[in-house]
Formats: sequence, structure tokens, C-alpha cells
Amino acid sequence: MAISFDLTGKNALVTGANTGIGQAIALALAQAGADVAVAGRSDPTETLDQISETGRRAVSIKADLSSVEPIDHIIEEAVSRLGQVDILVNNAGIIRRSDILEFSEEDWDAVLDTNLKTLFFLSQATAKGMVERGSGKIVNIASLLTFQGGIRVPSYAAAKSGVSGVTKAMANELAPSGVQVNAIAPGYITTNNTAALQSDDIRNRQILERIPTGRWGKPEDIAGAAVFLASSAADYVTGHVLAVDGGWLAR
Repeated sequence: MAISFDLTGKNALVTGANTGIGQAIALALAQAGADVAVAGRSDPTETLDQISETGRRAVSIKADLSSVEPIDHIIEEAVSRLGQVDILVNNAGIIRRSDILEFSEEDWDAVLDTNLKTLFFLSQATAKGMVERGSGKIVNIASLLTFQGGIRVPSYAAAKSGVSGVTKAMANELAPSGVQVNAIAPGYITTNNTAALQSDDIRNRQILERIPTGRWGKPEDIAGAAVFLASSAADYVTGHVLAVDGGWLAR
């Protein structure tokens, strides 16, 4: 049996793909053969250019993912411009940092709404078409804080723990319809969200001392896992949270 990571003929929708992990995943999916729509609030010009250079179609969908309001628009645009959505990657996310005793309700709600609520309802809306066709891949972006509590990021830890639960719950119900739902838990990756940690000499040193590979991860380190989970090579993988962390959790 030939194991294929080829995504030729597939259409992918990736949220939050203007930079960092989302951008790397969108490009990797295109390099594997998929046409890609990217949805988010920020201008994804650089991502679109990179996708176009692979010869695949690149589509931009403007949407503020801090609420569920644009979900119908996102699906309608993706379907009308690509035909259907075979692969959904829920990457969009935000983080708020504050001491536990000072953490605000506003910051709590903002993180939970973007990182968990919108993720679930966009997955739900996309899964309806997948179930009708009898196939589809949903890949959620979790975190090391899916497994740990972190420091000064309670809403982020709560949301990313919830991503694990939602991933497994959706996997249980959608597997009989040929839809696989999995998540990737990136380790410490050099992105905008981790800029504060990278610039903190003490925290940066503490992090590096624990990572067996001895370096921060790059967005491209996550892309291979995303292609695998989006491909037919992962047809018997569902409900799994795959840590791509340089060995952090093994330490």
C-alpha cells in the first residue's frame, strides 16, 4: 500500500495565516498540492504570494474571528471560490498575560471566544459539508498549555485545554462519517505570541534548558505535522493531540 501525503485536488481553509505557524501551515499545504483559503483579520498578502508561487490557488477571506459572527460568510466564500473545504486548520488565536489575582473578565472572554468558541463553531459549520461527502480533515492548533498550566496565562491555558476536549468530542462523533479531527500542540515556537518570552533573558534561558533539542521551534517545524494530519496517511488517526515540542513534554 502506497502511503501518500499528496494533497492534490484538495481545498484547505486555514485561519490566522498571515504570519507564523498559520502561514507556514498554509504554505506547506499548498506545496503538498492543495488550494488554500486563508481567513483572518490581518492582511495576508505575503502568505498569498507564497502560496501562488507554488502554482496553487490562494484565496483571502477577511474575517474577525473574535466572534462567531463571520462564520457563515467564511464558509460561503470558501465554498464559492474553491468549491468545497476538504481540510480545515483552526490556527487563529490570541493570548493575554496577567497575574492570576489581577486577570480581567475582558481578557478571559476575549481569549476563550477566539481560541475555543470560534474554533468549535467554525469546525461545526465546516464539518457539515464534510459529513455529506463522507470525508474531511480538521486540524486544531492546541498548545503545551493543553497539558500544563503555564504562568500568567489562565485564559489561554483554559482555552487550549478545551481545544483538546473539543477535538476528542468531535472526533468521536464524526469518525463514522469519514471525518478525522486531530490537534497539534506546538512547543515553544518563535512567533509574535511568544515575543515577550523570547525577550525575557531569564525565561528564555529556562525554556531552552528544558528543551532536549536545545532550541526554540520554528513555524516550519509544525507544518509537516499539519500536512500529515491533513493527508490520507492519517486516515486512521483521530482524536489525537500531537505534541511537536522538541521533547519538552518528555523532559
